[in-house]
Amino acid sequence: MHEIEPFYNWRHLYTAEEDPRSPFFGRTYSEFEFSQVVYNYYIHPQWDEFGSRTLYMKILYADYEQQFVIIELIGEWNDAIENDIMMLKREVTDKLFVQGITKFILIAENVLNFHSSDREYYQEWFDEVTDEGGWIVALDMPEATQYDFRKKKLNYYVELMDITNWRVYKPEHLFNRINDEISRRLGE
Repeated sequence: MHEIEPFYNWRHLYTAEEDPRSPFFGRTYSEFEFSQVVYNYYIHPQWDEFGSRTLYMKILYADYEQQFVIIELIGEWNDAIENDIMMLKREVTDKLFVQGITKFILIAENVLNFHSSDREYYQEWFDEVTDEGGWIVALDMPEATQYDFRKKKLNYYVELMDITNWRVYKPEHLFNRINDEISRRLGE
């Protein structure tokens, strides 16, 4: 896992540590000191910690004008023990929502497991963003993880999508593709 870096091809367009509106503004990173772990596995030092011991993230891109953010996740999403959705909501998405972000793209291809608990935070987050015309999408979540997510009917709050070649898009083009798909689904 230590070799999996957050996607870096958009760093010339956006870096969360240089964005004063980002929850990670001012953070500094080491390229050589591996200190964060998911269980017994070290992860790359570019991932951001937000309060969970099993799930880490990186804000890849934020556009406050179009009101969207792209966040990449890695690790185990564990609501049962770690209450990761509460940490994600309180420490990251609430802060972005205050800055006008209403559309959340969560790249979840490196979320290896999901353990559910209550759905209150999902519903609260969903209600907040949809009241403002927004949405939440989890992109490219592995099949086994999707299965557990769907089993708890959390896909009502977080739309599950697959775009396996998302890296070839520019951030605004990826957003437009997802936004068009959400609009099409809602129109059906």
